[in-house]
Amino acid sequence: MENDAATLYCPNELCQAANPLTHKFCQRCSTPLPKRYLWVVGDVLNVGSPGEILADRYLVLNKSVVLDTKPGLLPQGLETDNLQTIRAYLRLIPYRLHIPQVYGVLSFKDGRSRKEILLLEKPPLFTEPTTDAQLRLCPQLTTAWRNATSIRQLNWLWQLGHLWQPLVSEGVASSLLEAHLLRVEGSLVRLLELRFDTATPKLSDLGEFWQQLIPDTKPVIAEFVNQVSNYLINGEINSAEVLISVLDKGLAELGELQSPKIKIITKTDTGPKRQRNEDACYPPSGTMLSKPPQATALAIVCDGIGGHEGGNVASNLAIDTIQQQVQQLTKVPYNHIDPSLLLADLEQAVAVANDKISQRNDSENRQGRKRMGTTLVMALPVAHEMYITHVGDSRAYWITRDGCYQVTLDDDVASREVRLGYAIYREAVQQSGSGSLVQALGMSSSAALHPTAQRFILDEDAVFLLTSDGLSDFDRVEEYWETEILPILTEETDLVTVADKLLEIANTKNGHDNVTIALVHYQVKYVEPELTLKAAIVERPTTTSQIPPKPLQPTLLEDISEQKTLIPEDKPSSLQQLPLHLIVPMIIAIAAGSLGLLVRGLFMSSPLLTKDPIPTIQPTPTATNERSLNNLAPGWVITNSQEITLDDQKLEGGRFLQVVEVEPGDTANTQESVVKLRLCPSGNTASPLPEKPLRVKLAQLQRQGISVLQGNETSSCDTLSQPSDS
Repeated sequence: MENDAATLYCPNELCQAANPLTHKFCQRCSTPLPKRYLWVVGDVLNVGSPGEILADRYLVLNKSVVLDTKPGLLPQGLETDNLQTIRAYLRLIPYRLHIPQVYGVLSFKDGRSRKEILLLEKPPLFTEPTTDAQLRLCPQLTTAWRNATSIRQLNWLWQLGHLWQPLVSEGVASSLLEAHLLRVEGSLVRLLELRFDTATPKLSDLGEFWQQLIPDTKPVIAEFVNQVSNYLINGEINSAEVLISVLDKGLAELGELQSPKIKIITKTDTGPKRQRNEDACYPPSGTMLSKPPQATALAIVCDGIGGHEGGNVASNLAIDTIQQQVQQLTKVPYNHIDPSLLLADLEQAVAVANDKISQRNDSENRQGRKRMGTTLVMALPVAHEMYITHVGDSRAYWITRDGCYQVTLDDDVASREVRLGYAIYREAVQQSGSGSLVQALGMSSSAALHPTAQRFILDEDAVFLLTSDGLSDFDRVEEYWETEILPILTEETDLVTVADKLLEIANTKNGHDNVTIALVHYQVKYVEPELTLKAAIVERPTTTSQIPPKPLQPTLLEDISEQKTLIPEDKPSSLQQLPLHLIVPMIIAIAAGSLGLLVRGLFMSSPLLTKDPIPTIQPTPTATNERSLNNLAPGWVITNSQEITLDDQKLEGGRFLQVVEVEPGDTANTQESVVKLRLCPSGNTASPLPEKPLRVKLAQLQRQGISVLQGNETSSCDTLSQPSDS
C-alpha cells in the first residue's frame, strides 16, 4: 500500500515540485509523473519498513518493492569494477520483454561496512484498480496455467524455450526452473529476477519442471506437452532449437484455427520546426489497409538521415525496395512457410535496400556527413505470428490490455554499451553522444549491417505501434499509451482518431523532428479445438565445436547528421551475440567427407527459431553416402519435377543441373548456403546454355520440389566436362 503522505517529485529539472502520489501530472507544470516501482533483489525490510524513505528517495512499499519518489534524478550506479556482478542482466537486455533491467543500487550501512542492494525496473507487477491502487505481483505461471487457453499454454512454453540458451550462456538458466520467479503478464512470460547457476542445468531439468503442468494442461495439448516433456527428459530433444521446432509445429496447428483481422493506418508529418519531411511509410500516409480483403498486411516506417542532402530519398528508396520484396515473400502459403527462412528473407530484403542506398551514395560520391541513409522498422503479421524487423532507432511497441512493451532495441551507443556489459542503461543514456546510431541503412555495404528480425506469437488482440523518434523521444509513448492507444482494444475509439492524436502529441509535446507512425490492429478469436495434438521430432545435425559469433560492429566511422550520427565501435567487444531465436551452430557438409563450421549471432528484442514442416522422429543418420539437398557436393546432379525459376532463368520440368560449388553463407542457418549450378543440355530445347553458373540459395532449392540424383543414375550432365569455378 502506498503512503499517501509521501510525495512524488516532478521529473522536470526546471520544476521539481512535490506532488501527491495520486497525481498523474505535476500540479505546477503539468509534466507527466512516472511511477517507477522497483523490485529489490533481496529483502528490503532488512534496511527499512513500509512507509519509510530510503536514501532520501525510495519509498518502501513492502519487503521487495520500493517506489522512486525522485524519478528525475539519476539513480546510484555500480562502480565499473563491480559491473561483473550484474553482467547477465546487462547482456540480456535484448530479452527485456521477459527480464527486468537494472535501475540502480541502494546503498546502506551494515555495521561497519556498506552494502549495495540491486534495484530492478519494470518488474512483473500490476495495480488492482478496485483495491486502493494496491500493488500485486503478476501470477506465477504454474498458478495461471489452468486458466489459460491451449494456444497460450504453448506460447508460454515457446517463450521459455527461446530464453533457455541465452540464459544458459550467461549462467542463469536455473531461473527458468523456479516457479516463484516465473510470472505471466497476459501472454508474456516475465521473470522477477535472475538466479545464478550453481551447476549448469540441463534440458532434462526443464522437462521435469514442465511435467508438473500436465494435470492442468488443456486436453487438446495434454498429450503433446507430456510427449515434449518426456523427449526432454530422455534426451531425444537435445537442443533449444529442436525444442522450438517441435513447439512451433504445435502452435502452427492451433494457429490455423485462428482467423485474425488486421487493420493498418499510417500517418506522417513534417512537424512544426522542419522544412522538409525526410520520413516515409508504407502504406502511404493516410491509407487504411485491411486484411481481409487484402491478401497481405505490411507496415513500414523509415526516418531519413542526411538532411536536405537526401534523407527523404533514402527513406523512400528503402520503402519501395522492401515493400516489393516482402510482397513476393508473402505469396507463399502459410503452411509452406518456415519461420527461420522467412526471418532470413526479411533480413535479406533489408540488405538489398541497404545496398541500393549505399550504391546511390557511392555513385554520387557522397562521403561522411553527406551520405544519405535511413532507419527502418517493419511489421509483418502472418497467421498467429508478428514479424518485426528493424535497423536504427525507429521503434516498435506492442500494446495489449496488460501493458505497453517496447520490442525493439535502439541501435545506438547507449544500448550498445549495455549489451557489451559496460554500463547500466540509465547511466549510459546520460553520456554525451549516447543517442548516436551505430548502424542505419545506406551507410556501407550490407556485409557490415546487422538488422534485427524477431517474431512473436499472438494469442489475443493487440496493437503494434511503429514510430520514428519524432514521437518516441522523451518517453511520449510510455506516457500516453494507456489513454490514447489502449481504447482501440476496448473499442472506445478507432485507428484514424488515434493516429491523428499521436501526431498531435508528437508535434505539441516534442515538435523537434518529423514524425511518422503506423498502427497495426490485430484482432483474433480463439475457440478450443476438438482435436488432440501429438509431438514429433526431426533430429538436426549438431556441431562438434563452436565458433564464437561475430561481435557487435559499427557501420560508419563518421557523424552523418545533426539529429542522427553513426559512430564506430570504440571498445573491444567480448560479447558473443545471442540470437532471439536461440540458433545453435550447425554443420554443413560442403564436400564429401569435409565439414565447414558456420555461426553468426544476431541481437533481437524477441525470441526466434526454426520450424520443421513435417516433424517425424528419425534415428541418427548412418554413413550410407545417400545424396540429398542436405549434403550437396560439387559434381552432383539435381533435377526439377515441375517448372521453376532459378536465378531469373525459367526452367521447364525435367531439366538437369550439375553442382559447381556450394558456398557457405554468413549465418549458422544451412539454408543460407549458396549453390552454383551448371544447366545441362536438354533434348526439348535448342536454347543456348547460360555461360555463367546459376547462383541460388539452398533454401530456394528445398522449396522447389527438387531431387538429387544418386551416383548410379545417369543424366544429360554426363556429357559435360568437370565444371570449373567461375
